[in-house]
Amino acid sequence: MLAAVYYSNSDVRVQEYPKPAIQDDEVLLKVMACGVCGSDVTEWYRLPTAPRVLGHEATGIIVEKGRNVTQYNVGDRVFVSHHVPCNECRYCLRGHQTACETLHRTNFYPGGFAQFVRVPKINVEKGIYKLPADMTFEEGTFIEPVACAIRGQKLAGVQPGDDVFIIGAGVSGILHMQLAKAAGAERVIVSDVNAYRLKMAEKLGADYVIDAADDTPRKLREINDGRPADHVIICTGATQAALVALESVDKGGTILFFAVPDPSTRIPLPVTRFWRNEVALKTSYGAAPNDLKEALELLSHRTINVADMITHRFSIQEAVEAFRTAAKAGKSLKVIIEPNKL
Repeated sequence: MLAAVYYSNSDVRVQEYPKPAIQDDEVLLKVMACGVCGSDVTEWYRLPTAPRVLGHEATGIIVEKGRNVTQYNVGDRVFVSHHVPCNECRYCLRGHQTACETLHRTNFYPGGFAQFVRVPKINVEKGIYKLPADMTFEEGTFIEPVACAIRGQKLAGVQPGDDVFIIGAGVSGILHMQLAKAAGAERVIVSDVNAYRLKMAEKLGADYVIDAADDTPRKLREINDGRPADHVIICTGATQAALVALESVDKGGTILFFAVPDPSTRIPLPVTRFWRNEVALKTSYGAAPNDLKEALELLSHRTINVADMITHRFSIQEAVEAFRTAAKAGKSLKVIIEPNKL
């Protein structure tokens, strides 16, 4: 089979890999679609473990199953979660499943940017979700990113009537925008430096957009009745985004670091001002099973529009171009690789 092996954003090599053999408690997935996540092209995050086959937003068809697998059948159309928690440790029991050590160790093999993946026993038991008959494989690749956004907004405490300022109009930013609108936010404002992505944010429902080259905190106040936002959600790792967020949150508000700068970056925190005004800083990583179930439900009811977020589709042989397109951003939003569309 073919797999796209990641060495860097500009060095992705399509290579022959042995087709995985499965054990009695495993299944083999024929990958029909896999989204390129922003984290896949974040080099400080990915280079330390390169070379490897990435891809964690995979949907496909079960083509083989072990003799002990009874809950799924050959031919089932599914999404497979790459990380699954144990649901037994202290962190899981306290609602922090994405801090679970099991979740951080689990994965399917070799990765979603391959024609076939082996799904281990624990992922079969806790991480397979059947796709509705009317959901495309492409739409199914959004289950994981939507679930991550759902988890982030729960942690941030987004409620009906709140105003939400989203910094970064990439895939995660626009998903957050749509989720906040669906949750009843009174006003959702999105900023970015990319004019194409700002137009996409407008098309998909943003109340206002701000060119990040402007004085963003000032523009935000002009739009938002003279005050900052109840919630600021950071969806880009740019250091400037974090600095802008510190100046854009209202009293009693929340800043959610959905994306973070590289580990060498130090952000000056106005802790005294935040202390006086009860400002909360939250972080969010990944998604838990309940978040994935909720995402599947939202997508099955077309509560949010993901189909129009897909701007590029590539075959496995075009994987290097897929990564370059996603890394460059430019006039792109969601990039999808279809490993078995040759």
